[in-house]
Amino acid sequence: MKRNSFISILLFMTVFVSCTQQKTTGNGQDVFNLANLDTTVAPGTDFYQYATGGWQKANPIPNDKARFGSFDKLADENQKQVRELIENLSKEKNATGTNAQKVGDLYTIAMDSAKLNADGATPIKPILDEIAAAKEKKDIVMLMAKISKYASNPFFGFYVGPDDKNSSMNIANIYQGGIGLGDRDYYLAQDDHSKMLRDGYVKLMETQFKNAGYAEADAQKAAAAVMNIETELAKAHVTKEMRRLPELNYHKMFVSDLDKEVATFDWTSYFNEMGAQGIDSLNVSQVEPIKRAIALMDSEPMDNLKSYLSWKVINSAANYLSDNFVNASFEFYDKMMGGSKEIRPRWKRSVEAVNGALGEAVGQLYVEKYFPPEAKERMLSLVDNLSKSLGERIDNLAWMGDSTKEKAHEKLAAFTVKIGYPDKWKDYSTLEIKDDSYWANVMRASDFDYRDMIKDLGKPVDKTKWFMTPQTVNAYYNPSSNEIVFPAGILQPPFFYKDGDDAINYGAIGVVIGHEMTHGFDDQGRKFDKTGNLTDWWTAEDATRFDERTKVLVDHFNNIVVLDTVRANGVFTLGENIADQGGLQISYQAFQKTEEAKNDKKLDGFTPAQRFFLSYANVWAGNIRNEEILRRTKLDPHSLGKWRVDGAVPQVDAWYAAFNIQPTDPMYLPKDKRASIW
Repeated sequence: MKRNSFISILLFMTVFVSCTQQKTTGNGQDVFNLANLDTTVAPGTDFYQYATGGWQKANPIPNDKARFGSFDKLADENQKQVRELIENLSKEKNATGTNAQKVGDLYTIAMDSAKLNADGATPIKPILDEIAAAKEKKDIVMLMAKISKYASNPFFGFYVGPDDKNSSMNIANIYQGGIGLGDRDYYLAQDDHSKMLRDGYVKLMETQFKNAGYAEADAQKAAAAVMNIETELAKAHVTKEMRRLPELNYHKMFVSDLDKEVATFDWTSYFNEMGAQGIDSLNVSQVEPIKRAIALMDSEPMDNLKSYLSWKVINSAANYLSDNFVNASFEFYDKMMGGSKEIRPRWKRSVEAVNGALGEAVGQLYVEKYFPPEAKERMLSLVDNLSKSLGERIDNLAWMGDSTKEKAHEKLAAFTVKIGYPDKWKDYSTLEIKDDSYWANVMRASDFDYRDMIKDLGKPVDKTKWFMTPQTVNAYYNPSSNEIVFPAGILQPPFFYKDGDDAINYGAIGVVIGHEMTHGFDDQGRKFDKTGNLTDWWTAEDATRFDERTKVLVDHFNNIVVLDTVRANGVFTLGENIADQGGLQISYQAFQKTEEAKNDKKLDGFTPAQRFFLSYANVWAGNIRNEEILRRTKLDPHSLGKWRVDGAVPQVDAWYAAFNIQPTDPMYLPKDKRASIW
């Protein structure tokens, strides 16, 4: 299910937090581990290696991972803690209908490998039989709508969210979808890697169709039909770079005009099945891809359409079925695409599933046991300091005119700040967890989420809602509500040190705060006003100057080689790169007002300024497999961890002063080549 396309998150992969502390010095303060350094490398040669090379050497990638970073390491420790919470519930006799019963029972079902393997494909057979029984194209429309509530958007997607130009009200949105490889380029690119993945995807489909009971010849025929449909969908898809432009993804229109403006389709039946009966208008995010999807539904033979819908069910259910389904999915998505060597243990996958289905129920347990209230107080102080710093930087922007500055200040002052966990917990009373099958429970959880979303259609936006669980190590900026959100999970080392000195906290969580604030003024966020409406509040001259300055970052990252001849995508990652650069600048300026910065005394042999930048780098310490480098470069709007450091710090004047970086150093950028935005 899609949320607002333009919510900007700190990390691409959601992970969960540990309460484990890093190495401490004699003064009792939490600090980064000095063993993380690689002092055989000069800071100006490769700052990422200098700051994190020791960590990389000490933390090889586990076989069940494609990437292993400092926050992934925290995730492993925390999963054990969350597992303990969940397993305790699974062993207790909890009253039926309570959150405790639901969490415990779902975990028990997920862990029951004997039942899963005995059931095989049985849990999905009723849905596949229903698809097989379809007689007419109108049946396909109804099935497409029904399946989309729990499977990956066949043909195109549907969601309810704030109207980009009237952010106080929720409207229906439809958007491009229907492909299983994540991005159109995987279907269309002619490089060897993309061709290999396409072949692997077809083999995956053949295997899974056979696992579902198809004869080999039928499985091959079905896989070929699905690949053809998905390729045709991909040809019409808007590129990921174009999807980053909110004004190009907003086409609000009357339902009565859809046949004329989009395509002739049984819209009434579709919206009725989606629970959106009677709506008079909606946003069509991407028009051409939906036209093409409807054309394919009209032109493709019924058997091909049935194969396609069946694949959407099989692929979505695979990880909740017997081991033959799970292993086949792992071999392609995790091993071939990501480079993982072995599948994650069942308990880890089960904990993840429970978090996905009952995230806030688990979050309540997590907060009660692991979240210290004083962490929230220190965060509020940091947010206030960072907000003042950003306000000062706006005042001092030589390239921005007074009228735009005034609007920028209004937007900054209107930020909503959420820290820790929601004031009101989600009510799971209507979600049933039964002992029938793992997949049936996942379907009910998906249906619960869908009902929770569709009830908001046509109603005012609930701005108290959270889009991450408390135990998530992440943060986000939501332009439609102009809010920055920091779940409890991120308020731990290496992001936040409750008792740490200012240098390491401003270098880590301070930059995170500044990062999310900057998203309100990046190339996407700047197009939304203080109330969250998509509107142009910039003068034309200031907008032009902004684009000129952001092009410096685009060009810089476009020139980065991530692997062999593959380069980073400076356009696709622009928003996150602006936020990283802005976060560093804003947090460093705020840090300069602290007593630690003013005293300039060394700790552990490093000045406060040096500790600030080392702390920032340690947030992104990690190792990554080549396959994952290629996958993330294609799909992730964030730069790779190494380049969130080595691509960002050369833009910051203070880094040069802190480490005495000279023009002869490989990382040195002449001042006129550095990005200077916020």
